Amino acid sequence: MRAYVVRRLLALIPTLLFVSIIVFVTVRLIPGDVIDMMLTQNDLSADKPSREQLVQALGLDRPMPEQYLRWLGGILQGDFGRSLWQSTPVLDELMHRLPVTFELGLLALIVGLVIAMPIGIYSAVRQDTAGDIAARSFSILLLSVPSFWLGTMVTVFPSIWWGWSPEVNYVRFTDDPIQNLKQMIVPALVLGAALSAVTMRMTRTMMLEVLRQDYIRTAWAKGLPGRLVVMRHALRNALIPVVTLVGLQAPLLIGGAVIIEQIFVIPGMGLLLLEAVNQRDYPIVTGVFLVVGLAVMLINLAVDLSYGMLDPRVRHR
Repeated sequence: MRAYVVRRLLALIPTLLFVSIIVFVTVRLIPGDVIDMMLTQNDLSADKPSREQLVQALGLDRPMPEQYLRWLGGILQGDFGRSLWQSTPVLDELMHRLPVTFELGLLALIVGLVIAMPIGIYSAVRQDTAGDIAARSFSILLLSVPSFWLGTMVTVFPSIWWGWSPEVNYVRFTDDPIQNLKQMIVPALVLGAALSAVTMRMTRTMMLEVLRQDYIRTAWAKGLPGRLVVMRHALRNALIPVVTLVGLQAPLLIGGAVIIEQIFVIPGMGLLLLEAVNQRDYPIVTGVFLVVGLAVMLINLAVDLSYGMLDPRVRHR
């Protein structure tokens, strides 16, 4: 197990290197020049000396390969660079925003699983009944409703009908856990609803397949309690594809957080990324994508390691 984990962690290095090159180049191909934006915002004349001085001060006068190598050298030393606009360390911004997005994603994942697992199991056990049809219809409804539309409706209509709207003054969990959870539960419900739809259908499909296996029929024939057969024998063997799906949805969870954080004014990585893209703040954009890429890879590694706990036949060597 230890050798397997070490090999997987070492395999992340070339993957991250490749991702960093793509992100570094792609961000600089976004239409719009950060120098022009700065000159316009500062109400400066775009004459040649002022522009050249600004380009030189930001280190954008060097060839792109040299810029990348300097940036990569800083990353290896724990320096993600500085924001082009605020001159604040990018790493400080990431460390400040990352826990917020992590909390939102974790709550959304919990909400999605709490909704999906019981309904998926019930739908499989009660196949083709009215409850099964209602559950499948509910999952299709959640698949059809985009999370950004649902989030917008949640913020607009309650304020019109009942005079209620979500809090916009964010309170960190360490400062006031109760108030923080009150603020995060609504966006977590919105984000988790989209996750639950696909997971619900996958759970139902895999449970139906497992329930038709011979060893499940044997368990029923031996007179084991129905709850024991379903939860211990059937569910555990049906979970591996479900866990795989949840791991594959991690990027969607993080990507969905970009829009949800914008709608509910949550100061996480998503809101930081939108602001940085609008300002063409290259160091922040590359830093956010690098951290998100690393997080997705680690999540998939955790999913692979969980197979051994779910199925004793799986061995990591």
